[in-house]
Amino acid sequence: MRIIAGAWRGRPLLAPAGKATRPTADRVRQALFDMLMHAPWAGRGVIEGALVLDAFAGTGALGLEALSRGAAEAVFFEFESAALAALRANLVTCGAGERARLVTRDVLRPGPPPGPRTLIFLDPPYGQGLVQRSLNVLRAQGWLAPGCLVVAEQSRLDPVEEDVVLLARRVHGAALLNVWRE
Repeated sequence: MRIIAGAWRGRPLLAPAGKATRPTADRVRQALFDMLMHAPWAGRGVIEGALVLDAFAGTGALGLEALSRGAAEAVFFEFESAALAALRANLVTCGAGERARLVTRDVLRPGPPPGPRTLIFLDPPYGQGLVQRSLNVLRAQGWLAPGCLVVAEQSRLDPVEEDVVLLARRVHGAALLNVWRE
């Protein structure tokens, strides 16, 4: 795994051994960010200067890719020990510094935000209904900026979130990327 583009292009990313963490593959990240950069409903302004939330961060690949491409800052939620160790190492490798904030608790108990986020990445464990549950909590606690863009990586077998109008849906192997505005 590596950062695909931007200031940190080519930097390697660590991933913990085993199947507890399912990092977003390089090719899927590249396809996602290409879509975000060029879609008529998105564009450079969606990423550059964005306030990112990488929930269920794992290795932090999605949030770090956004920072590499010009996002202003990112908050990473992770509490599983092996993933947390990899994420901490990846933040150092990329030199994320003060642009990254690591929150070591469950995203279903987020606490108050440092400010509403404009670009949300949700990549929870498949098959547990965590996209909808986490959005409900994040919305109630003020983490979502009005009109924020949400990118959810789910299993193709997981249900689509209630009451959303999808801007894009892409299938990449077992993964399904759904994108919408809140």
